[in-house]
Amino acid sequence: MSYSYIPFDLYKRKWIFNHKDLPVSDDDKALIKPLTDKSAMEVWDKWISNKSSRAELFEKGDWPAKQDAWTATDHWQSAWDSDDIAMPEAITKHIQWPDDTVVYFCYEKYQIIETRWCVFVRNWKSFLFFDDGPILMAPKHKQALMFQQNGQYKLGVRG
Repeated sequence: MSYSYIPFDLYKRKWIFNHKDLPVSDDDKALIKPLTDKSAMEVWDKWISNKSSRAELFEKGDWPAKQDAWTATDHWQSAWDSDDIAMPEAITKHIQWPDDTVVYFCYEKYQIIETRWCVFVRNWKSFLFFDDGPILMAPKHKQALMFQQNGQYKLGVRG
């Protein structure tokens, strides 16, 4: 499926990738592709939920609402606050995708960014300036990751 994108310079949340404390390279910015509302809705409806528009509204029938979808929970906040740029080790053990894997970082139904796994790994802290339940998933893989505002993340498998 072919999606439409918002030019990076017109993306209303581009500041998260231009933050002075967490610089994102121009090469990586070129691979951070915010989806238009229509394309974001298509991705969300297909792979996240065709009922709920954001994480706190997931309901019965949505795979992220299923307890058995999530296999482990741990903390991301301390790693985010540290000077170390590495993602928590449990995440990199759970998700071992090729660097060029297309991933979607889904903030909510109309706020989704397409990028590559390697770009997300290098810049995960920038993506998490908004941490109200975003889900990272890749259409070609079953593993998923959800970040929660309480500083925890959940490792799981899409249903």
